[in-house]
Amino acid sequence: MTYTATDTYSYTISDIETVVRRFTADFVMIAQSSGAITEEEALDCAHDVGMLAKEGYLKMVDLTLLSGSTEVQAVQYIVNTSDGDLEMSLPGGVLWPRVESPDFRIILRYTDAYDATAREEMESSLKCEWGPTSADTSHCSFTPSGGRTYSSNGWGMQRKDFSS
Repeated sequence: MTYTATDTYSYTISDIETVVRRFTADFVMIAQSSGAITEEEALDCAHDVGMLAKEGYLKMVDLTLLSGSTEVQAVQYIVNTSDGDLEMSLPGGVLWPRVESPDFRIILRYTDAYDATAREEMESSLKCEWGPTSADTSHCSFTPSGGRTYSSNGWGMQRKDFSS
């Protein structure tokens, strides 16, 4: 005998907004605790994350605290559009340290749909300037230390925490 099963997930803009609010809460906590980025800058970048997510252009967000050129702490949010196995966690657990010579790196990874035409169409909607980077986001010097999942219906973000 053979059995076949299919799972279908559907989501709305409202579902994406629900998840992005959780991401934004984390981002603001990181900004406030580390002091490496202002709350306003965090809110502007979170706005862009939401805009890109709603259009289906967002694949991953990487936030990294640096002291000079040394990574101190990082977190990645990986978009999941078939999140049947993700649960909705409460934001938090991201009180980052204040460090000497703080710097903050925000890297977005996009879906293939974010081509030159899409970039041009989105440009006027975004609050932050985004450019190409060759920065390594593997955080291989860190030990993964848990994370959280944020989801609503078929759209979610899985948070992976990295620290030394």
